Amino acid sequence: MKGELIMFILELGIIILASKLVGELSVRLGQPSVLGKLLAGIVLGPTVLGWVNDTDLLHQISQLGVILLMFIAGLETDIDEFKRSGKASVFVGLAGIAAPLAMGYLAGAAMRLSVFESLFIGLLLSATSVSISVQTLKELGRLKSREGAAVLGAAVIDDVVVVVLLAFALSLSAGDVSLGSVLLKKALFFAVVLLLSWKVVPWLLKRFAPMRVTESVVSAGLIICLLFAAFAEYTGVAAMIGAYIAGMAIGLTNYRQEVAEKTEAIGYSFFVPVFFASIGVSAQFSGVLDQLWLIVALCAVAIVSKWIGGALGAKAAGFGWRSSWGVGAAMISRGEVALIIAAIGRDSGLMSEEMFAVSVVVVLVTTLVTPPLLKVMFAEKVQGNTEKIVQSKAEGA
Repeated sequence: MKGELIMFILELGIIILASKLVGELSVRLGQPSVLGKLLAGIVLGPTVLGWVNDTDLLHQISQLGVILLMFIAGLETDIDEFKRSGKASVFVGLAGIAAPLAMGYLAGAAMRLSVFESLFIGLLLSATSVSISVQTLKELGRLKSREGAAVLGAAVIDDVVVVVLLAFALSLSAGDVSLGSVLLKKALFFAVVLLLSWKVVPWLLKRFAPMRVTESVVSAGLIICLLFAAFAEYTGVAAMIGAYIAGMAIGLTNYRQEVAEKTEAIGYSFFVPVFFASIGVSAQFSGVLDQLWLIVALCAVAIVSKWIGGALGAKAAGFGWRSSWGVGAAMISRGEVALIIAAIGRDSGLMSEEMFAVSVVVVLVTTLVTPPLLKVMFAEKVQGNTEKIVQSKAEGA
């Protein structure tokens, strides 16, 4: 037991060291650091060096990283901009589901899968995990932009709609058409968290602020984050969505800056690097070379369908073409959301072990493609904004 503890502690140290070093290398090569962190996980994991194992404990810590990352994103979300981008979020979210769902279903039909298996492939490709995009947009200085607000809002819509559709698909495939309790849980979650955000969150922070204990306000913020995340997971919405809404709720109070600064120190120094690396560590490539053409085809469908769907949704909401393609690119990453859906499909018999392995590779590819693609899409805009700032300072001088 003692030996296992020592090895696990060493593995965590190796993960953090490699994440920072390879992340720095990635930045020096002109790419977001998150790409380096993902690659570090692949190299450290069983696929290459085998120095880090994909254990349950590592997975649990990585899930805390997801929760903290989305909590920070919620804290940094400009609510006024979020309101203004409400139309864009709806358009991007729904179009970003419709295109992958249709193309994924057709791909399943082409593979001669059953109706429900094909539908499940479509749902799998419809999932979006913007935790990777959040980090990349943050590094590019675009998280608080109109595009960033649209992406975050669309992600919330994507999660809710895909989870509801998944509940329908699983119930219908099992011959159960009684979905009242499933839908009731979703409605209950949003009703309760909105009420808590309005009445309880500000009150709780005010009560914790005068306490004569260390970091009382930050502790209150983390308590709210974890409770919202746990409630979201219980109702089947996804813990990271609860954490994101908790961050938005605290962002409306006067304690936003304090909670954000201290949480970033906690998250980015430990939990978030472990999360990004764990995605690479969990990747299993053995035996998938026999399915190479299928992987290539599904990767193409996954990337193109989400990119086009998100871009058309953004364009319909009034974005320019450059921004629209950027928004669409931010929706490509499937991340842990799709992995969870794939596991559900395997356990329910809607996905074979071979298709599950293929799906893991496809999810990983979409996750790896997203950061450099965002870099390309927003590079021109970021450079333009920098030139404007420099010019403005020069004129002011």
